[in-house]
Amino acid sequence: MKKISFIFLMLLAITINAQEKVKKDSIKVDNVLDEIIVKAIRVNSESPITHSNLSKEDIVKRNLGQDIPVLMNYMPNVVTTSDAGAGVGYTGIRVRGSDATRVNITINGIPYNDSESMNTFWVDLPDFSSSVESLQLQRGVGTSTNGAGAFGASVNLLTDAISEKPRAEIANSFGSFNTHKHTLKFTTGRLNDHIEIAGRASIIKSDGYVDRASSDLKSYFLQGSYIDNNTLIKAVVFGGFEETYQSWKGITADDLENDRTKNYYTYNNQVDHYNQDHYQLHWNQKYNNFWSSNIAIHYTYGRGYYEQYKEDEDFADYGFDEINIGGEIINTTDIIRRKWLDNNFYGTTFSLLYSNGTNFDFTFGGAWNKYEGDHFGEVIWARYASDSEIRDRYYEDYGNKTDFNAFTKANYRLNDKINLYGDLQVRTINYKANGVAANDVDDSFTFFNPKTGITYRVNENNSLYTSYARANREPNRTDYENGNPKPETLNDFELGWRLKNESFYINSNIYYMRYKDQLVLTGELDDVGSPIRANVGDSYRLGIEIDANFKLGKKFSIQPNIALSTNKNLDFTSTWDGEVVDLGNTNISFSPNIVIGNMFNYMPVENLQFTLLSKFVGEQFMGNIDTNGSKLDSYFVNDLNINYEINPKKIVKSIIFSGLVNNIFNVKYVSNGFYYTYDDTWSVPGETATLEGAGYYPQATTNFLLGMTLVF
Repeated sequence: MKKISFIFLMLLAITINAQEKVKKDSIKVDNVLDEIIVKAIRVNSESPITHSNLSKEDIVKRNLGQDIPVLMNYMPNVVTTSDAGAGVGYTGIRVRGSDATRVNITINGIPYNDSESMNTFWVDLPDFSSSVESLQLQRGVGTSTNGAGAFGASVNLLTDAISEKPRAEIANSFGSFNTHKHTLKFTTGRLNDHIEIAGRASIIKSDGYVDRASSDLKSYFLQGSYIDNNTLIKAVVFGGFEETYQSWKGITADDLENDRTKNYYTYNNQVDHYNQDHYQLHWNQKYNNFWSSNIAIHYTYGRGYYEQYKEDEDFADYGFDEINIGGEIINTTDIIRRKWLDNNFYGTTFSLLYSNGTNFDFTFGGAWNKYEGDHFGEVIWARYASDSEIRDRYYEDYGNKTDFNAFTKANYRLNDKINLYGDLQVRTINYKANGVAANDVDDSFTFFNPKTGITYRVNENNSLYTSYARANREPNRTDYENGNPKPETLNDFELGWRLKNESFYINSNIYYMRYKDQLVLTGELDDVGSPIRANVGDSYRLGIEIDANFKLGKKFSIQPNIALSTNKNLDFTSTWDGEVVDLGNTNISFSPNIVIGNMFNYMPVENLQFTLLSKFVGEQFMGNIDTNGSKLDSYFVNDLNINYEINPKKIVKSIIFSGLVNNIFNVKYVSNGFYYTYDDTWSVPGETATLEGAGYYPQATTNFLLGMTLVF
């Protein structure tokens, strides 16, 4: 890693030196990275795309150690989960009922979702929110972006912009469950008007709400930037280390009543241990008043393991030969194993932008990315080890994926009233893997994803929009491990209205998302806690979303949002008591029909703000067969956030005190779980009965975090 860091810094130095020799022209460009990348991957109020934004100012108020999904919890139609129960460690997000494998994530336009699982592991980038300048959540298919297609939403994050002046921050927070976060951040500001160096180091630790669900997290962020009148070159290096005690086994319904913090894992090193390092180099260029471009190269290196204690494992599963001890044949043993993942992800992204400054914007972009993943297992201890050697690998598999996409999109302002939007993307994927099915996987896909829309400006304050988007996605590794999956297709129709004036805004939209062969969560988990999905034929999501912000004088504001929806599998079949049963139309798993959020802000005096944050999530099913045993009850939780800032005149520029009381009414609720059914053969030959079971991930009762940030 030191060699890679050195290469990146040398490349930056060489490029800066070359740029110093280029004759500067008179074009002034501010925030070139934001200008070019934002236009390439984001949308604005003129676009017919349903979206919401979260700024650095919004994030800072509650940034006390919890993960990015938790900080996004109050955005429209968002539901968040936490394995450890308190928002630190493994966290997840669902948008419009779609799980994290269907939410496309990019960081500075570069894909972040894991290529094989398509999941997003925020635990690998603890406290990354401290280095985020802004994020945009696009619900539905959204605009073309890099990485796996968005089937529920896309989230694109931009890291810290260049600071004009030097600055340093020390942030510390402490709270319930022995949670504490320590962050040190700095920037040199612009040196000689051209160069900035900035960085961050963070440590987060927590015991978790669930027993032994501890987290030991560390992360870093470093960027070097060069800027002149037309050019921005930015080298960004960031990464993290996480060791979390496993808590994905969940608890039973009885435990929810009597021991809701129970963790069935008791082995003292039943941990997930992982490192991930990211390297990005961006070159952004403005050529004249019409043309600009961005090209980036990136590399991510990840490596780590799950360590597990397993009882009565068969010798055959680990390549052990049975042994004879005192005349007794031994062919099972207790073991401690590590399941490793060692992966490399690298590639390039690019975009070319044209704008005539009046009525036409055009973008051509794309990416080529390569993923190389090694999967292998080691037995590090066994009660009976047969003739094995320490660190012998009992399996050694791989997964390699190449992903290329090219897109072109344009906005054309036909007149003062009408804006036309078009977006065409071609995406090709090749995936090769072994150890996932009876035969090795070698699949290739080519997808064509068109998008189009119209925005009609009624008057200065009102606009209407409608759009259509098509998306296609390939199966992930777990899908292949559990069957013979097919790619899935989505047709997304959106109709929206935006109203805005000086004292309030209202965004509202209706969506209809029609799927073919949607890969929905079955409710089951595999042996390492990954959710299992299956194709369900035809299905749809139909809903209405409304979010608003009302300023009620100088001291009060209210930011409500509501999402009402119906989410159905059509003509769904399931095996029950040995027979295939047609269940008709059923609810899609983990898709509540109502999600409501609200933020009530009160500022009694300057620099002091109280915010009451409320969230209601309706009941939802953990499976697709609508049984009561798979139902998660609705819940309504409230958090209280307090921020107070002091501005001393000397040494320290600002002192910010933050407080967050989560779940102030001590609600005992569950936001996630799992559900399974299986056919069990009775002692009477030929007679079977379908058995079912459920597991739950309880969320924390009342808890708090307190923080103080010093800005120099």
